[in-house]
Amino acid sequence: MYKAAYISVLLLLLTINTYGQANQREYYQLKTYLLDTEEQENTTDQYLSKALLPALKKLNIKNVGVFKPRTIDSLNPRSIKLLIPMKGLGDLETMETKLQKDKVYMAAAKDFLDASYKNPPFSRVESVILKAFVDMPKMKPSPLSGPRKDRVYELRSYESATEAKYINKVDMFNKGGEISLFDSLGFNAVFYGEVLSGATMPNLMYLTTFENQASRDAHWKSFSDSPVWNKIKSNPNYQNNVSKNVTRFFYPTEYSDY
Repeated sequence: MYKAAYISVLLLLLTINTYGQANQREYYQLKTYLLDTEEQENTTDQYLSKALLPALKKLNIKNVGVFKPRTIDSLNPRSIKLLIPMKGLGDLETMETKLQKDKVYMAAAKDFLDASYKNPPFSRVESVILKAFVDMPKMKPSPLSGPRKDRVYELRSYESATEAKYINKVDMFNKGGEISLFDSLGFNAVFYGEVLSGATMPNLMYLTTFENQASRDAHWKSFSDSPVWNKIKSNPNYQNNVSKNVTRFFYPTEYSDY
């Protein structure tokens, strides 16, 4: 009797622990390399593809996304975005130390790391730290299989006027049902994240993916026309919670994990 009870309790604890691990919210570093020239872009491409991504995989950091703007203009400067998923913020703290101890990485990264100050491989680097939403605690690498140059990866940042309005918008995605609606309409979201550190706080960010521009436009039309969305947006509890929407379009590089 006691043995059976013990086994039941043990199984319950294992189930709770497994559930907790499965629903543990990830963290993300969204790193942007700002580039002045095509030469800098090529140098950074080589560093990321030949040195950094292979080294991160050895650290068991998988599903690293690398994206470039679909158009380059005054609003979309030449750049490369790097999306790194992490189990916890401790990974961010120890990642650089571990990389510096990796002799293979250091050798492959030498030209990038030791570049002359007269010919740097980038102009500046920006970084945003995010925590995954409750209703999507883990990243979902995009399942798209069409030509990468045709894909549209849409990165949105929703800024709010106050902290309370920001929290309200996050709640709108979770309890309010926006994430569920995006899922039902096949938006192929990679992540939804609360910005913990960045230049335009308070804000949230999320990334959806489409085979091409026509697919993107059709998906957003279905979203706008959805009775579910019209019910959500008319909810008096979710009014005036976005003061600015910044939308940028990217495509994945050939060496991106998705």
